[in-house]
Amino acid sequence: MLSSVRSFSLSAFIFFVFFSSLAFASESDHKYQPDDPITLWVNKVGPYNNPQETYNYYILPFCHPGVNPAHKWGGLGEVLGGNELIDSQIDIKFQKNVEKGTICQLELDEAKVKQLKDAIENNYWFEFFVDPNWKLGSFDRKVSATLHPLIHMVDENVFYACVCSDDLPLWGFVGELHPDKNSDNGKHVLYTHKNIVIKYNKDQIIHVNLTQGSPRPLEAGRVLDMTYSIKWLPTNVTFARRFDVYLDYPFFEHQIHWFSVFNSFMMVIFLTGLVSMILMRTLRNDYAKYAREDDDLETLERDVSEESGWKLVHGDVFRPPRGLVLLSAVVGTGAQLALLVLLVILLAIVGTLYVGRGAIVTTFILCYAFTSFISGYVSGGMYSRNGGKSWVKSMILSASLFPFLCFGIGFILNTIAIFYGSLAAIPFGTMVVVFVIWAFISFPLALLGTVVGRNWSGAPNNPCRVKTIPRPIPEKKWYLTPSVVSLMGGLLPFGSIFIEMYFVFTSFWNYKVYYVYGFMLLVFLILVIVTVCVTIVGTYFLLNAENYHWQWTSFFSAASTAVYVYLYSVYYYYVKTKMSGFFQTSFYFGYTLMFCLGLGILCGEF
Repeated sequence: MLSSVRSFSLSAFIFFVFFSSLAFASESDHKYQPDDPITLWVNKVGPYNNPQETYNYYILPFCHPGVNPAHKWGGLGEVLGGNELIDSQIDIKFQKNVEKGTICQLELDEAKVKQLKDAIENNYWFEFFVDPNWKLGSFDRKVSATLHPLIHMVDENVFYACVCSDDLPLWGFVGELHPDKNSDNGKHVLYTHKNIVIKYNKDQIIHVNLTQGSPRPLEAGRVLDMTYSIKWLPTNVTFARRFDVYLDYPFFEHQIHWFSVFNSFMMVIFLTGLVSMILMRTLRNDYAKYAREDDDLETLERDVSEESGWKLVHGDVFRPPRGLVLLSAVVGTGAQLALLVLLVILLAIVGTLYVGRGAIVTTFILCYAFTSFISGYVSGGMYSRNGGKSWVKSMILSASLFPFLCFGIGFILNTIAIFYGSLAAIPFGTMVVVFVIWAFISFPLALLGTVVGRNWSGAPNNPCRVKTIPRPIPEKKWYLTPSVVSLMGGLLPFGSIFIEMYFVFTSFWNYKVYYVYGFMLLVFLILVIVTVCVTIVGTYFLLNAENYHWQWTSFFSAASTAVYVYLYSVYYYYVKTKMSGFFQTSFYFGYTLMFCLGLGILCGEF
């Protein structure tokens, strides 16, 4: 117990320092003097239509900076996002223009030409970062129409413990296909000149624009001069408004978005009214009757003999469910995930985490670790109230169920990424860090929560006595079976979040920055209310069918929302994206499965 308290104290200190860094980061840390060196980091390349299929920049035969160039590793979320920054060693100084500088001379042979042609045919894009700063870039008008969808890759602040590291992003395409009269396939040309325009306000960098030019045909035996130019321009845009250029206001704040929230709100009013009518008019008097003391049992039994429906199973409705250990674990994990989502959304609203490279992922992992106490508390209390005896099994399952489900999916995806040599592969050191966070923060807090929940909320509080002999369950029509009730229960919650799922999927898979976390908060609250109402109604129908095995049916009637979300993801993949290949397909459906498992457990808790 003492070690758990020490672990919690250390964790609380790290938690405080981490979020203090979000709140108190000063702009004074991002000011420069003339001729201060600025590092241009190269990051990754990959096919535009496959967001997760990214590779090291130097997998293509670009100008290499030399032997053992400097590497930059960011925070936990940044590494999980597949970023590997390498110093390009291109000379850039604050407010110093460069008319035309040479990066290197690229000698082409058959192998290099083939690599570059394949990259151009697959529409490869690349990503750079400028450091040191806490600034953001913008697009050149010439390429903004094509590259603007890449804005979800915009990176600002990466928080790892209390360390802040932020970079300016630049994007561009490797080359393009020009029409060729002598060939049906077109002519492959490589961009050989990079023009970087940096806008600054006094001593702070505000925007960065990248324009590419000097296209040269790819032919074996040619030598191409790879060049660059730097131009500094003053701007009146303030540092606080630097990110506005990347936010797609017409897309996220479209009327359909507002209409979807209003539509979901009307659904909430209808459902809460329906459920309130059932509870207040139908159940109130009957519930009071069945809550009588045992000394009035004879009168109660006489009344029951004249009743029908759910009133006949009052003596069995609080019977412990089958698979109590697993049910307690998923309910506890669902409570933790609900608090986790609410906390991350609030932090994203207050701290604008969407502007940070990997900040959302880092925040999610740390918040999950610190909210593990809730999982143990809820599962331990539920397990104790139902007379559970296998405490060790309950504690371990509550602490490890969801993390190990995610680990299993992540292990398969990581194996695929390693096979392809992609930056999406998680380094071994990062896996160790994640395991340490779980083993020394999440796991002890979950165990502590189980002990506290068992002692504080583990006393049975059933309003009526449970009969010794279980009542036989009569056969009912097909639409009153638990499986049908469970599947039908997820339709309304899915309908309440359907439009928001489109915006979330588009931001994650189609290169847009999701920043409307106020909408997400409203939709999350609507989802909770709709789910609660649906499970109450579903349980009422099931008990009316004289089936008292309601616990798992109640869970699955809400959790089935995730089934419909996953089916929607299949539609989205084939209709709304242009993804292709085994790598991207496996990552798309693997990440979506991980998300839907969490969503199902979260909804099922209600």
